[in-house]
Amino acid sequence: MPDRNVADLPKVELHLHHEGAAPPGFIRQLAHEKKVDLSGIFRPDGSYDFRDFAHFLSVYEAACEVLTGPEEFRRLTLAVLEESAANDVVYSETFLSPDFCGGGDVAAWRDYLAAIQDAADEAEAKFGITLRGVVTCVRHFGPEKAKAAALCAAETSGDWITGFGMGGNETVGMQGDFAWSFDCAREAGLRLTTHAGEFGGPESVRDAIRKLGVERIGHGVRAVEDPDLVHELADRGITLEVCPGSNVVLGLYPDFSSHPIARLRDAGVRVTVSTDDPPFFHTTMRREYEMLNRAFDWGAEDFAALNAIALDAAFCDEDTRERVKTRLEKP
Repeated sequence: MPDRNVADLPKVELHLHHEGAAPPGFIRQLAHEKKVDLSGIFRPDGSYDFRDFAHFLSVYEAACEVLTGPEEFRRLTLAVLEESAANDVVYSETFLSPDFCGGGDVAAWRDYLAAIQDAADEAEAKFGITLRGVVTCVRHFGPEKAKAAALCAAETSGDWITGFGMGGNETVGMQGDFAWSFDCAREAGLRLTTHAGEFGGPESVRDAIRKLGVERIGHGVRAVEDPDLVHELADRGITLEVCPGSNVVLGLYPDFSSHPIARLRDAGVRVTVSTDDPPFFHTTMRREYEMLNRAFDWGAEDFAALNAIALDAAFCDEDTRERVKTRLEKP
């Protein structure tokens, strides 16, 4: 029988795209306010409508058309964090793309970031959720735009912007094409992650580790197809930001029971659980826990162990880590 209590546990989430977490009702309201017709990206029930991963990226970017200034991102941040807190998330890292926040201009990015941080502070006071930012370049926008994103990240690195990574279409270009941007971020003291091993195979994970020097991998689940790579991930302590619901909706695996997260965990790989773009994939952190509980009979101790790994891998300072640890340990 499923353990219904696991959904109520406090949670740490490391892989959340800020714009991709926008509730569809929020985007529709902004479109109404701005008199922008986005009807083509919604289903009759009001949810986001897409056919496959490539179309998902197009719908994602269309939704971003109404996120045109810092005030919209302030409102977005409050909406996203309220939803996360309702799912008992106590610490979250969100992927922020300067491409959508000022077009890669550092001065404009600072204005967007100030609004996002202001909302994060308000949400922490209201909902008890702590947020940190990981700047991401967008792979299919190309290496030159990635350099601009990296410079934005480097110029604002600190206690709140704590990491740098890459999202976007994994089939465009190679990990090594973006080495300059990752080197720039590393030199600024930022910690590194990148998407790999989702639509790219195991070799994309190996390239991410060896050519970009990342300590976390977004998704990474295709590594399971290469036993040597699985051993390497375990030996090197690389953390995977696994998003099972996203993988199932996008067709990587037919259902939760077929998902390799349990096999990777059993092999000693550090796995964590996140939602990716939750309203697009009809999921929440509570649902992820419930479905993993049903699929693998994971109980409270299993999820506590996953959260401990996630908190250890979080790109935050030690004082923040200790505060969140206290919240995770509350009965």
